[in-house]
Amino acid sequence: MSSLKILRRHRVAALLGAALIISPVALTVVRDNHAQAGTMTPVVGVTAPNGSFAPIVAADKPAVVTVTTIMQAQPTSNDEGVPLGNSPFDQYFRQFFGDQGIPSPQTPPQQAQRAEALGSGFIIASDGIIVTNNHVVDGATSIKVTLDDGTVLPAKLVGRDAKNDLAVLKINSDKSLPTVKWGDSDKLMTGDQVLAIGNPFGIGTTVTAGIVSARGRDLHSGPFDDFIQIDAPINHGNSGGPLVDANGNVVGINTAIYSPNGGSVGVGFAIPSDQAQKVVAKLMKGGYIEYGYLGVEIQPVTPDVASAIGLDHAGGALVSQINGDSPAAKAGIETGDVITSFAGREIKDPKDLSRAVADVAPGARETLGVWRKGKAVEIAVDVGRNGDDVKTASATDGDAPSAKQSSRVPAIGLSLMDITPDVRQELDLADGQEGALVAKVNPDKAASASGIQAGDIIVAVNQAPVKDARQVTQAIAQASKSGRKSVLLLVERDGAQIYVAVPFANG
Repeated sequence: MSSLKILRRHRVAALLGAALIISPVALTVVRDNHAQAGTMTPVVGVTAPNGSFAPIVAADKPAVVTVTTIMQAQPTSNDEGVPLGNSPFDQYFRQFFGDQGIPSPQTPPQQAQRAEALGSGFIIASDGIIVTNNHVVDGATSIKVTLDDGTVLPAKLVGRDAKNDLAVLKINSDKSLPTVKWGDSDKLMTGDQVLAIGNPFGIGTTVTAGIVSARGRDLHSGPFDDFIQIDAPINHGNSGGPLVDANGNVVGINTAIYSPNGGSVGVGFAIPSDQAQKVVAKLMKGGYIEYGYLGVEIQPVTPDVASAIGLDHAGGALVSQINGDSPAAKAGIETGDVITSFAGREIKDPKDLSRAVADVAPGARETLGVWRKGKAVEIAVDVGRNGDDVKTASATDGDAPSAKQSSRVPAIGLSLMDITPDVRQELDLADGQEGALVAKVNPDKAASASGIQAGDIIVAVNQAPVKDARQVTQAIAQASKSGRKSVLLLVERDGAQIYVAVPFANG
């Protein structure tokens, strides 16, 4: 089972206030629903060297706020009656609330309800600048902030960024407000002590302690996932609250939990402060962020892929497809290219490229380092704007057509056939489609283990285009004789292309 499927099954839920508190006239309060469930697993916190975190809490707690938003719930026909917006965590909200058995409202399902959402935040400037999560304020018609002393103030949305799930608010107060300082998340190490501060379930500001469990977690919620994993208990309502280090500085923004039951089991996630601080600074200046765009589908370079294309190490981002009329297409980037650097920055994997491109201002001219057909080349590209995120190509299921095979590749376990007019019609392929159709895959051979499926169309072998089954067979045989440990196949599946490295049995 893939990691993404596991995450979905166990519900990675954004920590929006309890996470949603619906107006009592419409739904049972979610906060009470969880409190009565009794399914939360307690997590034992760590102890500070001197036996107490009180000095840190005393310094930071006054700067932590509760963020309450009012929104008009969209009409819905589902049983939960829970309003869903465009947050990157919507899929998790939907599954989370669907599994909790929230009673359906007695009002007609198509009637919109007034909803209230609750989250946390923290003050970074004494004139009232507050940082929180984007999903806390997404879709809000009004925002209020409750200070630690109980003062309630209206808040203005300065800016927000859905891709990083961050937002900046501004409140006006007749006094200078307490603040917290940014820390250096890059210095955090696994095992370091941390404190999470926020308002779980709306019960009031709460402090929990734990350690950094891991770094660099990817929850597949956005292109910039680089979460800090912590075991400090955090729950719904902690969203947007600060994660602070032993010096009391903010090293993260608490954002999501991994849970089989809706409560904390000691697996929480926070956005690193070094990432958040840069985004917040941009939002304070312009209210939104424009991201750079290349227009390529990319995937990791595995050891098998590296061997097949003659790279001496597994690294970079392998281009499997070019989006039409994109900056990449205009610059002459080709499928099969491995992008090894961007704007002088080494690219170790696809996520590196996504972040590097996004960090560049649209319109900038940058240089790509590319490994192409055994040679290192440089390509200049004009970065675009407002395009889709650069992303890793993903495999999809394919079905084998009913037709006779015309060629076999026993070394890796494939049966291939030419793309005849009948095949084109049956599979609704373009008239000019070339390559070899995978008619059958031996489940005990390397091709099956590498992910090749019946119904795939092989369009290139070791980055050289192929027209029919015979050419595929010959190219694979030649690769085997050359002494390479694997062969690189460019596969087309459901309109998308992906490279698959298939090792030889003697590799």
